[in-house]
Amino acid sequence: MTTTRIIVDPAFVVGPVRRRTFGSFVEHLGRCVYTGIHEPGHPSADESGFRTDVLDLVRELGVSTVRYPGGNFVSGYRWEDGVGPLDQRPTRLDLAWHSTEPNTFGVDEFMAWCRKAGVEPMMAVNLGTRGIAESLDILEYCNIAGGTTLSDQRRANGGTEPYGVTMWCLGNEMDGPWQVGHKTPYEYGRLAAEVGRAMRMVDPDLELVACGSSSSDMPTFGEWERVVLSESYEIVDLVSAHVYYYEEDGDLGSFLASAVNMDHFIEGVVATADAVRAAKKLEKRIHISFDEWNVWYQKRVESKVPEGDDWPVAPVLLEDRYNVADAVVVGNLLISLLRHTDRVHAASLAQLVNVIAPIMTEPGGPAWRQTTFHPFALTARYAKGDVLTVPIQGETYETKKFGLVPLVDAVATHDADAGEVAVFVVNRSTTGPTPVDVDLRAFPGARVVEAVELSNPDHTWQATAADSTSVAPRPLAGVTLDDGQLHAVLPPVSWAMIRIATR
Repeated sequence: MTTTRIIVDPAFVVGPVRRRTFGSFVEHLGRCVYTGIHEPGHPSADESGFRTDVLDLVRELGVSTVRYPGGNFVSGYRWEDGVGPLDQRPTRLDLAWHSTEPNTFGVDEFMAWCRKAGVEPMMAVNLGTRGIAESLDILEYCNIAGGTTLSDQRRANGGTEPYGVTMWCLGNEMDGPWQVGHKTPYEYGRLAAEVGRAMRMVDPDLELVACGSSSSDMPTFGEWERVVLSESYEIVDLVSAHVYYYEEDGDLGSFLASAVNMDHFIEGVVATADAVRAAKKLEKRIHISFDEWNVWYQKRVESKVPEGDDWPVAPVLLEDRYNVADAVVVGNLLISLLRHTDRVHAASLAQLVNVIAPIMTEPGGPAWRQTTFHPFALTARYAKGDVLTVPIQGETYETKKFGLVPLVDAVATHDADAGEVAVFVVNRSTTGPTPVDVDLRAFPGARVVEAVELSNPDHTWQATAADSTSVAPRPLAGVTLDDGQLHAVLPPVSWAMIRIATR
């Protein structure tokens, strides 16, 4: 096996590590909210009904922002149903997930939860069944100090201080025919511009996210971004991107190379946004909010939305149980997001708890870490300073979906203030270990502080509530560093993180 060579040099800066890259997502979907983050009566529940065992894991995960309340759910949501006395809140049908929404958790509870979790709220407004007036109403409720009907209502409901939400998503996946209130790109672009313009009349410093494509496989991809941004470019700051991957028909090789598709997706959105910028002769650049991404096995039974006369409350939906290969892909997708940090300014792993999530709970029982928890938590913890481009020389392999792709993928970050480099690397080989040399000669006196890897001889191995530690990262054996050359051997189907002190 040929050794893969990776060069790490502080001169090759892409841009800063953005903490918002490590965002997540809470939607009123399945058990994400109810028996996920909120379960009054649970042994760990605090006075607000928040599961403190989940809060502890969220902090450990290193989440920076949380997008709320959807997702498809938001396109039919009446935010005012979820505020005020619990016994006066209406129960509604949720058309997106064919469920019943009790509204016992809403805006005020979410903001209180964010404060306890130490995360920044990222709110979405309903542009499916609603528009300008309702978006201004929730903005007033959340952000105005007092003296107006809705801000005084918030204060009466316990929110003495304004919530100060700066990031607002203008709807969700409006390109999707499954969306309540689905629109053409022109219809949506005009509406997003009108809503955004009105919201900026309240606060010109808001950061507004326009809906981009629900995936790069959408037939309207590219043209959707062009038309939407042609209508709203001057008003919005970011355009969203959403994507999910899963192993299909046993094609592990293509699945492990999913980040190749994410790279192309990002580069396509950037090219389209910059083309609109050129046509409009503007200096302002639109950046990307990759505010839904993950591994999601959409064809599994637990991802099928209920039908018929039954509208359950918090049904089991989208509760994928992740294996080692899934975790390796999640780690690789984080590598892709980081290496595009010049244009990806925010991202949200979808979702946070129970629903295609790194954290799982049992009602009345324990909370535990899935395999995907670990690459996210370690990347969020140690990716600091600047993201570096790392030239990679090594073998390729053939995939059914993407053709020839690199066997090894990597990115590095450099925290000059702390004197530390972190290298994040994946080995996509399914047949054997891959030797890797990392050229660190640009950092004289470098030494290895920590090296861990996540793998298993059986890449289908999953964590369980009873045994969630057997697939946790372990020390990467046999790492050496001599004369500026770090040598390691990566197991097959593995993700690894190597920390290097530079002084």
